[in-house]
Amino acid sequence: MTNKIYFESLGCSKNLIDAEVMMELLIQHNFSITDQIEEAKIAVINTCGFIESAKEESIQHILSAAKHKEGQLSKLIVTGCLAERYKNELIQEMPEIDALLGTGRYEEIVELVRDPVNSQKKIRAGNINHSYNEKIGRFRTTPKYMAYVKIAEGCDNHCTYCIIPQIRGNYRSRKISDIVKEVQQLVDSGVKEIVLIAQDTTAYGIDLYNDFKLPILLKKLDEIEGLQWIRILYCYPERITNALIDVIKKSNKICKYLDIPIQHSEDSILKRMNRSVSKHEIASLIHTLRHEVKDIVLRTTLIVGFPGENNSDFEQLKTFIHEMKFDKLGVFSYSQEEGTSAATMDNQIPDNIKEDRKNEIMKIQQNISAELLKMKVGSVIKVLIEEKLADENELLEYIGRSEYDAPEIDGSVYVTSNQKLEIGSIVDVKINGALEYDLMGEALNET
Repeated sequence: MTNKIYFESLGCSKNLIDAEVMMELLIQHNFSITDQIEEAKIAVINTCGFIESAKEESIQHILSAAKHKEGQLSKLIVTGCLAERYKNELIQEMPEIDALLGTGRYEEIVELVRDPVNSQKKIRAGNINHSYNEKIGRFRTTPKYMAYVKIAEGCDNHCTYCIIPQIRGNYRSRKISDIVKEVQQLVDSGVKEIVLIAQDTTAYGIDLYNDFKLPILLKKLDEIEGLQWIRILYCYPERITNALIDVIKKSNKICKYLDIPIQHSEDSILKRMNRSVSKHEIASLIHTLRHEVKDIVLRTTLIVGFPGENNSDFEQLKTFIHEMKFDKLGVFSYSQEEGTSAATMDNQIPDNIKEDRKNEIMKIQQNISAELLKMKVGSVIKVLIEEKLADENELLEYIGRSEYDAPEIDGSVYVTSNQKLEIGSIVDVKINGALEYDLMGEALNET
């Protein structure tokens, strides 16, 4: 028990990679990782601090872990975005916390774990513009067949509602050669799907090569033998170029799926958000993508209740959603975050109105999703098998994802089969049913 460390990571996949690096460092120094806090002497909570709901979740997990200090748990360490953003407040207001480690200094986790509880170095933060250390590996917590790959850190977009540049630093791309090397190693270990992530994947390379290099990176990754799916998240619409579209169109490995967080449709709101795109440009991009890339699935995220969003803006947003018919869509109620310029804007929207607008958008999207998925019935799609559910009437039941579903955020495909399917295999499935967000089908043959 003396060398066992409980590790919990909250928030986004970018945060998860930081956690995996910290776990690998601890393992290299003869600590062992457990997901059972009752077994551990030390607990590490890797937090998210992006918006209010994420902050509240992080606080709850910290308090939950702190209860175990009444037993064998001797040290509680808080890392990640919340630790970077609220380092002084957390130490002052939560005496249960023994130490804090910010986003730029996670490589110091071993030293912090070894420090005595009464150490004066309780807070280790700052250095948010640190360089990505290519020499450290990761203790992967994702299934053996898929992995996230961070291609850049930080952000230069400075959207008025977002705190990320202040806790993650400026945009910093990794070298193409380093990313290709990591992906090759992942594929050699059995990974079939990689998910490329950054705060803005389409800005990749601009700081390092003075040009947007995502298309070049994708071409290099496309050449890796054994890699089957390449998924791209967080693509800003203003940087989805013809070159990028062409690479996606011609590749058999790049998923015909793009995550494009537009945040709103109306120019007045987009301007107040400091988004570098217009409603017309967004609509034009969507039409181009659907014309150029057969069967492409588009996902977006929206913010409703942004300061100054009036009834007309919201009605126009609803009309835009009806017209564009995004395959996948998520909605956030605007969160008034201290330290952002939007927090001090006039015409803040009451919480109840924000929540009503969010619910209204999701109801519209539920109907759109059901309509689009119903059109998949009768088609054959490839599905990555992730879990066995049950044996039913001599049929085996599984759950998986298609190339049109990102892990943890999109829907699933429920699959029946008359033969055993290997977890992590990609099989052809004939779709015979559809729900609001999920599909159902029958496995044809393993590929």
